[in-house]
Amino acid sequence: MVFNSFEYIFIFLPVAWGVYFVFNRYLGATVARVALILFSLFFYSYWNPLYLPLLIISVVINYGIGFSLQGGIAADAGGMRRKIMLLLGLLFNIGLLGYYKYSDFLIVNINAAAGSNIDLLNLLLPLGISFFTFMQISFLVDSYRGNIKETGILPYVQYVTFFPYIVSGPISRYNEIAPQFADKEKWTLNHQNISAGILLFALGLFKKTFIADTLALWANQGFDTSSTLKFFEAWLTSLSYTFQLYFDFSGYTDMALGTALFFNVRLPVNFDSPYRSLSIQDFWRRWHISLSRFLRDYIYIPLGGNRAGEFRTSLNVFITFLVGGIWHGAGWTFILWGMAHGLGLIVQRLWRRTGIRINRYVSWFITFNFVNAAWVLFRAKDLTGALKVYKGMLGLNGVMISASLGKISFLKSLSFEFGEWPAAISKNITYVMYYIAAAAVIAIFWKNSNELSAKYEPGWRWLVFIAIILGIGLIHVTRISNFVYANF
Repeated sequence: MVFNSFEYIFIFLPVAWGVYFVFNRYLGATVARVALILFSLFFYSYWNPLYLPLLIISVVINYGIGFSLQGGIAADAGGMRRKIMLLLGLLFNIGLLGYYKYSDFLIVNINAAAGSNIDLLNLLLPLGISFFTFMQISFLVDSYRGNIKETGILPYVQYVTFFPYIVSGPISRYNEIAPQFADKEKWTLNHQNISAGILLFALGLFKKTFIADTLALWANQGFDTSSTLKFFEAWLTSLSYTFQLYFDFSGYTDMALGTALFFNVRLPVNFDSPYRSLSIQDFWRRWHISLSRFLRDYIYIPLGGNRAGEFRTSLNVFITFLVGGIWHGAGWTFILWGMAHGLGLIVQRLWRRTGIRINRYVSWFITFNFVNAAWVLFRAKDLTGALKVYKGMLGLNGVMISASLGKISFLKSLSFEFGEWPAAISKNITYVMYYIAAAAVIAIFWKNSNELSAKYEPGWRWLVFIAIILGIGLIHVTRISNFVYANF
């Protein structure tokens, strides 16, 4: 079941929401909590029931280890037992993620390097495993640090399985979510939250079904279908995916935040207009904020952060983003994507030491094009596919422009090719260019969801705005597609 489906919008969500608040009112908070957990488990298993036992096993084991870290075991001299329990918990989670997500990748590379013929496991990747694994790792580490005290089993299960974020985040922390469900004031309907939730959900649905899924048509054509891309075709392909990914993932997050508000729960903000960024560091403060925060607090800082000199700081940055790349997927393209961002941040740090300042518009141009070029690695199925797009972007496959311009003499002298362009993407070039331009304007210049929800006050103007974008979003629900980050 996906957010952008009629069964979710008109059946699952209203029923889960209604049952939760009716049970809170007449049967008590504990019964309502159990009901919401069951709804969340149903939502998760709706994709494939085979996913569910693994999720339950992971939750039970992590809860047991977390409870032990919170005081269930005696803290011996030096806290050695607690350190061992934390290590076991980390190994369990990393091992589980590694087994299901990276086993075949390792086997393929071992076969290639050693000339062996080990059979692939062809494991079914559990839905959302990257997200609920990181959430549970944060729970264990926070329990070890003493930031979480004596958690009950129901609050923990509810924290991990809450259906708005279990598939694709945001990567929330226990102390952000559990206290909200325990707050009695949140057990009754809040019309302001419902209204704001509808706004966010409508924005997200509009982003996903109307913008992202349209851009996906051209991105898929360029990446997956076309064997060769010329200059403009390659750039339109990369830009289509750059904006598709933003509207797809930020659209999911908006719908997740909006859904959670129906239950009076506020999830952490995950996007803040990342394509306005003036540096790579600024980009990671705005893009997938919950992941950036996890990488900072649980990898970068424990490695030493910026406390041990320039070389060690650069190494810590590189390792952190290498882990971020590996987290996203099992493939050399993801590894290189993470390495590229790590190296980009290192270069940025070194540049700042020179004291030379760059014009803000030039900074934006460099940052955006770096991010756009890196997304090619993120999207391509393999290195061959990435090289295909890069060659086109560099003009190595030639430059084709409209046949109608072939009569201009000086263009002929530039060795341009003339024909129907960009034939590898779409036959309607004007529509493609206008659509990408409109997406860019919305992503870069228009108020983002955080800014819109901050100034939201119920009224007829907002009602008309919500009705329009919700209507457009619903009209395009007929072409249901999965969210990009659900694959991770």
